[in-house]
Amino acid sequence: MKKILPSLLAADFSNLQKDIREMEDIGIDMFHLDVMDGHFVPNISFGFPVIESIRKTTNKTLDVHLMVANPDIYVEEFCNIGSDMVSFHIEATNHADRLIDVIKNKGKRAGIVLNPQTPISTIKHILHKVDYVLLMTVNPGFGGQKFIEGMLEKIEELDKIRKDKKYNFLIQVDGGINIVTSKLCRDRGADLIVCGSFLFNSSNKEKTLSQLLK
Repeated sequence: MKKILPSLLAADFSNLQKDIREMEDIGIDMFHLDVMDGHFVPNISFGFPVIESIRKTTNKTLDVHLMVANPDIYVEEFCNIGSDMVSFHIEATNHADRLIDVIKNKGKRAGIVLNPQTPISTIKHILHKVDYVLLMTVNPGFGGQKFIEGMLEKIEELDKIRKDKKYNFLIQVDGGINIVTSKLCRDRGADLIVCGSFLFNSSNKEKTLSQLLK
């Protein structure tokens, strides 16, 4: 089952509840939240209080993507405040195996994230443990960037490993998603498609959502 996850980084921060309700009304059941710390990426987004507020607003799945320099410090608290899925960057920790256990022991789904230049070989030792792998299809830190076409081969490579090893993890992609790139990613094995500005800026979000899944 392929799914579109609206990235709340592209929502109207002055009226998040309205945007969340609008997405729910067109059939969205998962939301993606990018947590940026200004160190791992050159930007700052939202933290604990905002996610706690969003949790009170919706009962849909909250997928929290930690773009932070020290995920070891934060993963447990992000689980505690209502996240359903928590992912962190392999580039940001030397203790990925332990962090996956922390997330799973909290009853949450654990994901690992790779920047565009990071090879899949860096996570091959933990692929049997993760619930999903997020492949960044832009350089993280800013919304509205152009899709990096070379990442399509990376999706194919990861999907082949999944099939060969009979692993059950999902493949998620994030960055530069529109109608064309969504299909390209899904055709190569991506299951979860994060879409930000393209969806939120659409004048007909229901139609755009349908087109993103065609």
